[in-house]
Amino acid sequence: MRAVLLCPGQGAQQVGMGKDLAERFPAARSVFEGADTALGVALSRLMWEGPEAELTLTHNAQPAILVHTLAVHAVIRDQVQPVAAAGHSLGEYAAYAALGALELADAVRLVRRRGELMLEAGTQRPGTMAAVMGLAGERVAEICAGLSDADAVVVAANLNAPDQTVISGDPAAVERAGAALKAAGARRVLPLKVSGAFHSPLMAPAQEGLRDALSRVTFRDPVAPVVANASGEPVARAADARAQLDAQLTAPVCWVASMQRLAALGNGARFLEIGPGSVLGGLLKRIVPGVAATSLGTADECEAFLSQQGDT
Repeated sequence: MRAVLLCPGQGAQQVGMGKDLAERFPAARSVFEGADTALGVALSRLMWEGPEAELTLTHNAQPAILVHTLAVHAVIRDQVQPVAAAGHSLGEYAAYAALGALELADAVRLVRRRGELMLEAGTQRPGTMAAVMGLAGERVAEICAGLSDADAVVVAANLNAPDQTVISGDPAAVERAGAALKAAGARRVLPLKVSGAFHSPLMAPAQEGLRDALSRVTFRDPVAPVVANASGEPVARAADARAQLDAQLTAPVCWVASMQRLAALGNGARFLEIGPGSVLGGLLKRIVPGVAATSLGTADECEAFLSQQGDT
């Protein structure tokens, strides 16, 4: 079956994630075991037993979501022919791994290191994020640009849907921008519980460390294009994959443009959201009307999907 793969980002983690997959599917269990070995810690135990506060820490949540995503992919891999993929923020790493550009061990170590570096950057210069609903992304970006300066940064960080954008930056600047965005017509501005101002210039202290980690890993050309967060364009070469993962650390997630590009690349292929949650499928409906994604995150969902493939 021709498929477009969507890989979720941070925020989809929860205690118990992936345990049913490991219990029912040997292929999934092998992914969890491989990740534990690569990290030298029992990530799977943390995912399945908690505590939640520890799982939510950036350097744990990022590899946990990636591993869950790749466990689902291992279960369905023989039944799908990927024609394209995309992942939201850290999900872009999972997309490259699912399409053969990264080995599991390299991918899980990379996102673990990415999480550590982002946490350190957030400690050096504390930042925050807020979700803005009911205002066009272009208008959000314009207002933020007018309020931002070197000492008080605020940017449009995640352009998630035509009327949903996440802003990121210094706390005072984000608060000031929130008030301006409400005055401009935003329906709601919701502060987010995060450990840093992700996808903003405040992540710059993490750039050198991430670039070094990326340089030490072997990338291969993906078997199908991965639409990159930072550019909204398809990536088909190993060198470009590395460069885009470097760029996305401080660049906005151009999710609206990415989904529009992905829908064109998919050309009628079935969209599958693999991993925990169904957030990306909901965003897809709002960005590309008439296109829906099937959520595959639990063992029951995977079994139903595999059964359908056997019936066709």
